[in-house]
Amino acid sequence: MHYRTLGKTGFQISEISLGTWQIGGKWGSPFSFENAEEILHTAVDQGINFIDTADVYGEHLGESEKAVGRFVRNHSERLYVATKCGRQLNPHTNEAYTPKALRGFVEASLKNMGLETIDLIQLHCPPTEVYYRPEIFGEFDKLMAEGKIQKLGVSVEKVEEGLKAIEYDNVDTVQIIFNMFRQRPAELFFEQARKKNIGIIARVPLASGLLTGKFNTTTTFAKDDHRNFNREGAAFDKGETFSGVDYETGLSSVEKLSAKFPKQSLAAIALKWILMNDAVSCVIPGASRTDQVISNVKASGAPDLTKNEMDFIKSVYDQDIKKMVHHLW
Repeated sequence: MHYRTLGKTGFQISEISLGTWQIGGKWGSPFSFENAEEILHTAVDQGINFIDTADVYGEHLGESEKAVGRFVRNHSERLYVATKCGRQLNPHTNEAYTPKALRGFVEASLKNMGLETIDLIQLHCPPTEVYYRPEIFGEFDKLMAEGKIQKLGVSVEKVEEGLKAIEYDNVDTVQIIFNMFRQRPAELFFEQARKKNIGIIARVPLASGLLTGKFNTTTTFAKDDHRNFNREGAAFDKGETFSGVDYETGLSSVEKLSAKFPKQSLAAIALKWILMNDAVSCVIPGASRTDQVISNVKASGAPDLTKNEMDFIKSVYDQDIKKMVHHLW
């Protein structure tokens, strides 16, 4: 495992880390503390030391946080825990975001995880208007002073939101969708983030599994799997599901990519492609099984992609995908 610095936090974190959305639910499988424990154990055994969760991950609120907290409390290794707040607000609107509400969520997360402090708290994809409200970001300075959190980050849907967020001095990290089907962040956003030493956490790295190359036109998803119910954004931003790419178009593009890399795991190639950009601090693929963790970690030690391979991936994006997603996020 290779490690990178998470921007101005100074945290030395595994370049392949662990996202825990799959552990929590909305992926067609029930939540299980036992399965979560196995996945977390495997991740740490493989050198992962950064775990990303959220208060809304789970069939019931806080389940993923509780599993992560229990695991971290029982281990002596230095493990960095990042969680998120804000998505519990219902309706999830700009007006619902208040310093008091966010403070309440942070304190609830501390209780869920049984921790004295949170290494990294992140606003969880709030409406765009929230990024233009200094009082929201100011509340986290108070929480830092009280020792309840160590660092502040944001998880964003749009490049615009990331650019606005890093105008606040107390924002240290930005979690953004970046993968072979969502390449826009590598333009202006990464350039500006470098200038301010912002840690970049690449999320949805496999486009909800599309970039594993394991789906086809007959693949079905469970009723409670967001890849079934959220393709058009019925529950949340459709960019979270298959990175906003039309499923059939995505399959066609994956065919081209798989043909270019016939003897290699497309998922490993997709993760390595992200890590080829040195602006990225880490990538956080999720896992619902331990073998997926082991497979994902292998990307860290894989050979760099060649210029020819990188150019081919860009050509597939430019020809098939760009017109569909580039202007939206």
